[in-house]
Amino acid sequence: MFGKSREKKAEEKKRPSFKLRLFVWCIDLFMLALVAVAVYVVIVFLQMPSLDAILHETRPATVVFLDKDGNELRASNRIMGTPVSVETLPPYVWQAIVAIEDKRFFEHGPIDIRGITRAVFSNLIHGRFAAGGSSITQQTAKNVFLSREKTISRKVQELILSYWLENRFNKNQILDLYMNRVSLVGGMRGIDAAARTMFQTSANNLSIGQAAQIAAMLKAPTTYSPLKNPEKNIARARIILQEMVRQGYISLNQARIAARQLGPAKPAQNTNIYRYWTDFVLDEVHSRIGAFDSDMYVYTTMDMKLQERIADVLPKKVGDYQGAVVAMNTDGALRAMVGGTNYQESQFNRVLAMRQPGSSFKPVVYLVALENGMTPDSYVNDSPFAIGDYNPKNYNSRYYGDITLATAFAKSVNSVPLKLTETYGIDTVLNMAGRLGVGNKLRREYSTVLGASEISLLDLTTIYSVIWNDGQSVRPYSITKITDMKGNLLYERNPSEPIQVLMPQTVEYMTQLLNDVVQIGGTGYRAQLNGVLGGKTGTSNDNRDAWFVGAIRDMVIGVWMGNDDFTPMSSKITGGTIPAEIFRDIIE
Repeated sequence: MFGKSREKKAEEKKRPSFKLRLFVWCIDLFMLALVAVAVYVVIVFLQMPSLDAILHETRPATVVFLDKDGNELRASNRIMGTPVSVETLPPYVWQAIVAIEDKRFFEHGPIDIRGITRAVFSNLIHGRFAAGGSSITQQTAKNVFLSREKTISRKVQELILSYWLENRFNKNQILDLYMNRVSLVGGMRGIDAAARTMFQTSANNLSIGQAAQIAAMLKAPTTYSPLKNPEKNIARARIILQEMVRQGYISLNQARIAARQLGPAKPAQNTNIYRYWTDFVLDEVHSRIGAFDSDMYVYTTMDMKLQERIADVLPKKVGDYQGAVVAMNTDGALRAMVGGTNYQESQFNRVLAMRQPGSSFKPVVYLVALENGMTPDSYVNDSPFAIGDYNPKNYNSRYYGDITLATAFAKSVNSVPLKLTETYGIDTVLNMAGRLGVGNKLRREYSTVLGASEISLLDLTTIYSVIWNDGQSVRPYSITKITDMKGNLLYERNPSEPIQVLMPQTVEYMTQLLNDVVQIGGTGYRAQLNGVLGGKTGTSNDNRDAWFVGAIRDMVIGVWMGNDDFTPMSSKITGGTIPAEIFRDIIE
């Protein structure tokens, strides 16, 4: 018995103690946990997006449209502002961001342990999530590469990406990436986009106060928007200014001056008033340089103030009808184009729509007569006219008998241009239209003489531009040059020498006729104003279309009014009423 007891005791001494076994089990569990975590991290890593692909993401090329003075009108396909950099920005712009978002950004690694610890204690004290501890590097990883979902795997990816970013880029480059990719306003990215939307300036031109107001949005763009919640934005901007002073970025006096300048942001002007124009110009871009995949500046001929004036006048005058206006210099430079009363409701550009011009086509016929020896004082007979089954009446069925060519034109009688066409031939009239740039678009029939063949407002206005361009050919253009973002020239207009289409004597007589139209007794007298050189009215059958084309100095303005579905307007609406008034109101 005693021997067995000694043997049993010996075996117990050889067997590991419970504490040792527990320690071994803990080590095993810890190793298994490490393996599990490693496997999980590998799986999460494999599910990460392609980093290089996102850094060099493809997107539609941005086209920035500029007016004749180099002012930006709008940009198409812009999802990001102009790229900014720590090296080129005023220092206080990026310093405002660092001061409030990550004041130790240039000192710590990918993760700010001290900041996270401080945030944890702050949240415990307040009993809620009151502070965050993410570094700018972490925020960059989240904003650039990851979704907004709050999951453990996304947080792990964020940490991995943060270390990857810090190993691939220096601190300035990471801050550049953050400033250019952070989303602050309207689905657009970058502080430059926010600066342009909120303060109508570039990030390079922000004041200290404006920089603080944009930095204030980083916490929650909507909550701290100077447009939607200016009081919250200003309050947080004041805190940022205090932090910038405390961290030595600006002086106390600078902060005080900036604080006095803080205020609600004013929304950027609605660029839809330029959309008919920029849509038209974009088609011109494609015709000039073909397909493109890089950002560019398009320098256009637009007069911004004139465009805004037309966009303001047109909807008020046409009411429930539709309308369009185009303005061009007599050399063909398009200065304004409004293709409808509301771009958001309809993107169809009525400046290019094919409609019946009515009597506004008659100058083509009169040019033939003047070129063949007639003068404004030549007598013609206004009486009923018929050729075959075609027997159009004068407006109100009134006839004047023997009258001068000038009177016939001013009163826009129908019989005289038909009789002139019979005298000189329909082919001669169509040939004149061809010389003016629209002959191949017209039907070879007598109704064309009274404006039954469809023509666009742009083409009709071009006809009149030739007359007021001393009879020289006019080719409308909207682009002077196109460059890439670095200023390299991609296209530049190289105008050809104009062709003398009309003889000086013909032009002199025609401008006299057009001037008579806007005098008392003429159909366009409502357009009369000091400086108006002349004009012509036009109304199609059943008042479906009403037109007025007039000139002042070296500019020709064409106006159209009607319904998109071609239904008649009120019988009181003719080219000499609302369209003539629109012309006058634009130039007044």
